[in-house]
Amino acid sequence: MTVPETVDRLLLTAAVVVIVVAGALLLARIRLGPSMLDRAIALDVGAALIIAGLGAKSAFARDPFYFPIMLVLAFLGFTGSVGIARFIAVRDRPARRRGGTGPAAKGHGRDGTEGEAR
Repeated sequence: MTVPETVDRLLLTAAVVVIVVAGALLLARIRLGPSMLDRAIALDVGAALIIAGLGAKSAFARDPFYFPIMLVLAFLGFTGSVGIARFIAVRDRPARRRGGTGPAAKGHGRDGTEGEAR
């Protein structure tokens, strides 16, 4: 093995070690929480770690077979994160107060027209 190949293998091995350590810390974050948002972010980071692991495997093997799989996982991770964020945003939305001074309390609809109070 030449020197560049040795350095390449050493750096890839270090990258895999970092990915494994990050995965262990990620599992601890998912288990400990404390909130649902922390767990959702940890799952998103988990998708990124899986992609990084596949990239390292692809680099070790010098085979581009995993690139389309990595692309699909990145798309699924993104859409999953957006879905979880929308779910948490709807769940954590504060309830409307009745008897306030806003448009909903005065019987105005969202577009400012007169209507029945909700």
